[in-house]
Amino acid sequence: MKLIITGFSNSGKTTVFNALTGLALETTTYPTSISAEVEPHIGVVKIPDARIDKLSSIFEPKKTTYATVEYIDFLGITSASAGGGVSQNAKVFNLIKDADSIVHVVRAFEDESIIHPMNSVDPIRDVSSFEDELIFGDLELAEKRLEKIEEQERKGKKQDKADKQLLLKCKNALEAETSLRDIGFDDEEKRLMLPYQFLTTMPEIIVLNISEEDINSDKAKELRSKIETYFKQKGTGTVPPVITLCGKIEMEIAQLPQDEARAFLEDLGIDEPAMHKLCHVSYDALGLISFITAGQDEVRAWTIRKGTQAQQAAGKIHSDIERGFIRAETVGYDAFISSDGNMTTVKEKGLARLEGKTYEVKDGDIINFKFNV
Repeated sequence: MKLIITGFSNSGKTTVFNALTGLALETTTYPTSISAEVEPHIGVVKIPDARIDKLSSIFEPKKTTYATVEYIDFLGITSASAGGGVSQNAKVFNLIKDADSIVHVVRAFEDESIIHPMNSVDPIRDVSSFEDELIFGDLELAEKRLEKIEEQERKGKKQDKADKQLLLKCKNALEAETSLRDIGFDDEEKRLMLPYQFLTTMPEIIVLNISEEDINSDKAKELRSKIETYFKQKGTGTVPPVITLCGKIEMEIAQLPQDEARAFLEDLGIDEPAMHKLCHVSYDALGLISFITAGQDEVRAWTIRKGTQAQQAAGKIHSDIERGFIRAETVGYDAFISSDGNMTTVKEKGLARLEGKTYEVKDGDIINFKFNV
C-alpha cells in the first residue's frame, strides 16, 4: 500500500510524515513555490496488528512479517489563486498517480511564521481549492487527449469511439467542476479509464492538522463535520474519511520509546497514535483486508482487496501456488484463538474448512494453501 502525503504548502505535511514514520526530517516553512530540485521522501512502516502479535507468541516463528504501508512526502501543491507554479504541481500529480491513495493534509492550526497569500487558517477553503486543482489537472489531461484523437482523425486514422465518448463525458463533468469520483461509470468505462489515472478518481483521506489546544475539542469535531458536509453538498454522496490529529504532538510521540509514548497519549486523551489511526482508515478507504499464514517458520500478514478469491490470494504468496491451487485449508482468527491456538483442537471442533478456488477470503483468515505444480 502506497500513500502520498500532500496538500498545500505549509499545511504540515512533513510533520505528519514524521509522525507516521517515526523519522525526523527537517520541517521548514516554505514560500508559495520552490524552484530548487527537491526529491520525495519515502518511509515504510509496519502496520500494527494485534493478531500477528498473538500468533507470533503462539507459534514462536523464526520470522514475523507485518503488512506494510509506504508513505511519500513531497512538496505541496500550490493554488493558482495564490500564484502557484504549474511545473511544481505537475511533479506532485505524477507522484499521486503512482500511489494507491491521497492523504490530504489540511492546515487547521495557527502559525505566525507562515506568510503567503493563503496564510489565514480556512480548512474549508483549502479543501475546496485542493479539489479544484485536481479537477483542473484532470481537465487538462482530458483536453490534451481529445486534441490528439481529433488530430489523428483529421489524418484519416481510425480512433476508438468509446474512448472518445468517455473522454467527452469526463471533460463535461470536469468543466462543471465535478470530481470524476462523483460521476457514474459502467464497467467498460472504468476499464477504459484505467490508463489515464485521473486524479479525481483517487481515494482520498483528509487529515485535519490541528493545534495542540484543539485535541479532543468541539472545534475539531465541528471542522470535521463541516468538511463532510461540504463533500455531501458538492457531489453525489462520496465523502472521504476525515481524521483529526496534531502533527506537531504526534511527531514528538513518534520519537519516544513505546512505554513513554503510551503514557503521553493517555495524558492527552488520544486513543491511538496517528500511525495506527491512519493505517486503519486507509485499509477501509481502499477496501483492503489481511489474511494470515502461520507456522514455525513464519507468521505473516498478506494484504489483499475485499472480495479476492482464494486462488488469487494464493498468488500473493507465489504464482506457483496460484497456478497449482487445489484447496485452501482455512480457519478464522477468532475461531483459532477460541480453540486455544491449537490446530488439532480447531479440527476436532470442526472449525477448519477446505475452501475451493472461488472462496472469498475474509479478513483475519488463517490459510494453509494446498497446491501441486
